[in-house]
Amino acid sequence: MLTIALPKGALLKDSIRLLQSAGLDFSAFLEPGNRQLQILDRQGRAKALLVRNSDVPVYVEYGQAQLGVVGYDVLREKTARVAQLIDLGFGGCRMSIAVKASSPYRSALDLPAHCRIASKFVHCARDYFHDLDLPVEIVPLSGSVELGPITGMSEAIVDLVATGQTLRENGLVEIETLFESTARLIANPLAYRINADGIGDLISQLRQTVAQAIAATC
Repeated sequence: MLTIALPKGALLKDSIRLLQSAGLDFSAFLEPGNRQLQILDRQGRAKALLVRNSDVPVYVEYGQAQLGVVGYDVLREKTARVAQLIDLGFGGCRMSIAVKASSPYRSALDLPAHCRIASKFVHCARDYFHDLDLPVEIVPLSGSVELGPITGMSEAIVDLVATGQTLRENGLVEIETLFESTARLIANPLAYRINADGIGDLISQLRQTVAQAIAATC
């Protein structure tokens, strides 16, 4: 049976809506009080796993799910061995460097060598500053990275930004964008290659749906 890993949180509703366009209904995940972590679609043709966004590529890489929906930021951070198939176009945000608004730094290259950068995205941050040939100390945090510059623990942060409201409310400003991120459809490479459980047809349907959505906005 085809199994799809779906991300908890901000990407879930759009992921479910996209799959509904291809005839797979996992909307039970959205029902109040639902605590199930795996369900069958309403016609019993496929199964979905509800996992953390950062765990989606792990389930897909190890074959517990043939397909998954995950943010591009996670793929950059995890470097999982999965096939990236479709830019789904929703869940748009950006990976940015931010500093205190009162800081004199207005670009990444303004930051002093060996300064501290707080981030949940350690690999993304490290790779970016390595490419700049700017030696920095990456301070790994699992939440509230905005406190890094506020408390003086770090000169800057690297974090996902959507509207920028959280930064503004905490007196921070963006000075650089590392990359843009949207939701991506990914597949287990072997399952994709052998067309396990007929995933090729589903992928084709989803490509068509995404293409139509893009065309409608042009």
